[in-house]
Amino acid sequence: MVTGRDTAALLVCAGSASRMGGINKILHPLGGSTVLQHVLSAFCKCNSIAEIVIVAKAADLPAFQAILSAEKPALPVHLTAGGATRQESVRNGFRLIPVSCNYVAIHDGARPLIRPADIEQVISVARKSGAATLGVPVKDTIKSVKNGIITGTPDRSVLYQTQTPQVFARELYEQAMQLAAEQEKDYTDDCQLVEALGRTVTMTAGAYSNLKLTTPEDFAIAEALLQLQSEEERNHGEFQNRTRL
Repeated sequence: MVTGRDTAALLVCAGSASRMGGINKILHPLGGSTVLQHVLSAFCKCNSIAEIVIVAKAADLPAFQAILSAEKPALPVHLTAGGATRQESVRNGFRLIPVSCNYVAIHDGARPLIRPADIEQVISVARKSGAATLGVPVKDTIKSVKNGIITGTPDRSVLYQTQTPQVFARELYEQAMQLAAEQEKDYTDDCQLVEALGRTVTMTAGAYSNLKLTTPEDFAIAEALLQLQSEEERNHGEFQNRTRL
């Protein structure tokens, strides 16, 4: 446990990869590295993160361990096998979070472009409210459809795309998991667990670049965003050098 850090990151990397043709997207190359290494780098740069827990498919654990051994992350990292559902995988990972961590930041491992500043921001909000998530306003008009027929048009001004990390007070999330188990409910979104308790979750503005890699096309988009980010950082560095002259 690192002194002064109160949050554990729980990286969910146990998906089926069915829309990737069976390719494990977390271990897949991206921008000269792997998706996993990008995610680890972002969380290791955060002053609020004390430890990291990775949940992966049992068959992939040796490959994950090989990357961790080579990468040698700056923070302690624990690795465990996931379950049959996302909720079960998160529960397996949650057991490894040290009691000294008062908050848990649950993040999709397939979101490699998460910015450290956004991680810090959503943790800061969760410290005040108990539960917070990153998200962005939807850009398109959304339709509700049944049997191929449009049945309604929700007000776009109140619609957000929910992202991760989703951050919760440790005790609150434990209560939410217990209720879900008692009710035999299985959720695909961690905010839903807390909402089922009757507690509110604060939406915190994230970035559209924090996309989730789901299909091969998403990798092409992520590569382009990484290239743009690299160019912006290089231009910023050149500007700073000129101002020092």
